Amino acid sequence: MELWEIWLVGLGAGLVTMTVTWLASVVRRDASLVDRVWGLGFVVLAGVWAYLGDGDGVRTVVVVTLAAIWGLRLSVFISWRNWGHGEDKRYAAMRQRRPRTFPFRSLVTVFWLQALLAAVIALPLLAATSLGAQRQLGIWDAIAIGVWLVGFVFEALGDAQLSRFLADPANRGKVMNKGLWRYTRHPNYFGDATVWWAYGLFAVAAGGWWAIAGSLLMSVLIVKVSGVALTDQQMTGSKREGFDEYVRRTNAFFPGPVKD
Repeated sequence: MELWEIWLVGLGAGLVTMTVTWLASVVRRDASLVDRVWGLGFVVLAGVWAYLGDGDGVRTVVVVTLAAIWGLRLSVFISWRNWGHGEDKRYAAMRQRRPRTFPFRSLVTVFWLQALLAAVIALPLLAATSLGAQRQLGIWDAIAIGVWLVGFVFEALGDAQLSRFLADPANRGKVMNKGLWRYTRHPNYFGDATVWWAYGLFAVAAGGWWAIAGSLLMSVLIVKVSGVALTDQQMTGSKREGFDEYVRRTNAFFPGPVKD
């Protein structure tokens, strides 16, 4: 199969996954189920592309394993975090504007859109599992594994530290500024972006330098759209104790020393 055909099959699998999730969301009246399946969607893409691709066997196993660890952890964490909280307020607001047509509109504007975004973001996974049949693991693969480990630790540990902080009633109304959160206001988002640049390095190692476009898109979305920018906006409006001082002293994205 040609590379574009492999990509299309993966996109089709992603659309099927999101359509099934949409059906569940209609029954439960909860479109935020899409967030729980976001990470799982990348596992589906990586698995389909690895099966159809002709990449280096060792690299394919490594990349699919790392993608599965990342994607499953994210889906499990979001499912656990959102359990019992009902529909996310973003989707609830969309539903309220046009309640009668929202279920059908959400299929295209929420579920299928995220499937398409995932298939573009995951271009590094496509390249890493479908190219480089004659190449052996090398220095770029080793660097990629190291970068992935850094990113995964920041993302997973950052999520765990924040969850523990929020679970303590004594911290209500306060700002999380301990652990990794002392050095960046968004260690989980920094870690997420770093993981995707690791996949980009795997793609480069396989000869698919063009696939880093997916890593770049993920970084833009995290920093400018759904991650850092949105969270900072919500935090600014919440008027949490010490937030302005925290912003002044702490880097927004890249980890760094606390400013005086």
